[in-house]
Amino acid sequence: MKYFSLLLILGVIACTSPKSDQESFSELQREEIIPITVGEGQSLVSPLEQKLIDQGLVDIQTVDPSIRVELKYSTEDNFFGKDVYGDLTRCYLQPEVAKLVKLANETLQKEYPHLTLLIYDGVRPLSVQQILWDSLDKPDSIKPLYVADPKVGGLHNFGVAVDLTIFDTQADSVLDMGTGYDFFGYPAYPDREKQMLAEKKITPAQISNREILRKVMKGAGFTGIGSEWWHFNAFSRKEAGEKFPLIK
Repeated sequence: MKYFSLLLILGVIACTSPKSDQESFSELQREEIIPITVGEGQSLVSPLEQKLIDQGLVDIQTVDPSIRVELKYSTEDNFFGKDVYGDLTRCYLQPEVAKLVKLANETLQKEYPHLTLLIYDGVRPLSVQQILWDSLDKPDSIKPLYVADPKVGGLHNFGVAVDLTIFDTQADSVLDMGTGYDFFGYPAYPDREKQMLAEKKITPAQISNREILRKVMKGAGFTGIGSEWWHFNAFSRKEAGEKFPLIK
């Protein structure tokens, strides 16, 4: 079955590409796609995804298939305006952290059956962190306000932080949190909600939606941060460094 799947894939490439067989094979070598079609339901895995698997991380949707994933760094819809994950579309986390996210989602769906978590980012390898660091058009002294220094590593780099929101399956849309993902300004700050409400930059309904997210995440053992309503950590930086290696 494994060899038949690989032959089928190569056959499709040969039939659809206008390039010569030799050129197509050279491109396939350069992509270094790793075939793991050894059974039903499995597919090709990109080099980045395979590296995450090899380092012991798990795909959150294998832990809880009802959780939705839309990796913003696999698109250009992010603060940097760059797709830095390429073919990676699945969210990987430390197994212990994935179980906590599952617990949060179960709590959410118990109270609101039509809601589910939607993840924007999970583990971020140091190689990707370096790209983001280099791409940020800011002095090095203030870059850490926007992105963790890859020389030190942040909690995303350990696979213990998750960026997420809540998806309403009835409305077929995300809940209104007042700002989009990767919005750097006071309206996105949990610490500034009272001020932003007074200034009419956000509404009571938007704060209420954020509180639903905070309640289920904190109930599962996560902590939030003051400047991003979407970001939650399973461990402190010290705990993460003691328990897990940085993901490369």
